[in-house]
Amino acid sequence: MLAQTATTSFKVELLQAVHNFGPTTPNTFKIALYTAASDIGPATTVYTATNEVVGAGYTAGGNTLVISTGPTSGSNNASIPTAFVSFSNTSWASSTITARGALIYNSTQGDKSVAVLDFGADKTTANATFLITFPTADASSAIVRIN
Repeated sequence: MLAQTATTSFKVELLQAVHNFGPTTPNTFKIALYTAASDIGPATTVYTATNEVVGAGYTAGGNTLVISTGPTSGSNNASIPTAFVSFSNTSWASSTITARGALIYNSTQGDKSVAVLDFGADKTTANATFLITFPTADASSAIVRIN
């Protein structure tokens, strides 16, 4: 069962300066898709191929993400100072896949996990574009936020 979260190891690794989101020579971050049978969640420490999506238009390991908003800060809806980073949307064209969630991971740093996304239900394409739209890059919504 998928559990949406920033992974525990990611939180620790931030304090150890493992992950570099930029602006100078950022690490490479990727996103892999998973089936409902996956058990990725808070305890996930690295990318795994177990229960990763298999299908036309999808390559194991997923897509490389582009950082759209580098590390910055602002105040969230509760006026709490928040640091955040975000990625550009990503897609798999002409794909035939079913995915329940995804794992964002740092391929530069030994495939260390960053965050698990739970789509809430299976999402399916049949020779169509599978699109992940990231939330607004701000202190209340960005995909990676630290309050």
